[in-house]
Amino acid sequence: MKRCSWVTDDPIYIKYHDKEWGGPLHDDTKLFEMLILEGTQAGLSWLTILKRRETYRVAYDGFDPVKIATWNSKKISRLLKDPGIIRNKLKVEAAIVNGVAVFVTQ
Repeated sequence: MKRCSWVTDDPIYIKYHDKEWGGPLHDDTKLFEMLILEGTQAGLSWLTILKRRETYRVAYDGFDPVKIATWNSKKISRLLKDPGIIRNKLKVEAAIVNGVAVFVTQ
């Protein structure tokens, strides 16, 4: 398979390129996951985020916008101590704002 020039030899990147990148996406939870991951990626490489994706899936309650919309300060504090994710308070709070936005529109 011919790959884009930005793909490294990292298996995570190769899998992302070959199975996900550029394809249509119609699943709301998956779309919300990508919104969260893209927001978290700001200022970092996409590969950095992809390598932490599974940790994010657990820490971010399966990317369930309803659950994320109800996070409180205790949950935020736990997340900011989790070395498996990017521990940036503004990015965590942005996930909550996005969860609320999705929840309200459902």
